[in-house]
Amino acid sequence: MIAMKATHNGQNIGHDVYEVRPRKGGDGVDLISDRFRRGPVCYAGVDAVRKAISYAKYRSFSRRVIIRVLDDSGNVIQVHSKLGSFGPERWRYWQCN
Repeated sequence: MIAMKATHNGQNIGHDVYEVRPRKGGDGVDLISDRFRRGPVCYAGVDAVRKAISYAKYRSFSRRVIIRVLDDSGNVIQVHSKLGSFGPERWRYWQCN
């Protein structure tokens, strides 16, 4: 996974990028990021996706972040992002079809 780079006034701004993917066995999801040293974080249960998103938001409290939720075929179905680094929470959410 490659972290996205954006520019603001000629400066490179890095984003934390997380992906929430269904597990191959069908029992939960994996939270994937380059920031994890030991591999993906696994979640199971009814609210596994919500817990994975909450953890990614917690880990990126003071940074810019993009969280993508993918379905079984690899298509993006939700995007959560925070483009401001400090100050009030500025989370944006998109539901993709």
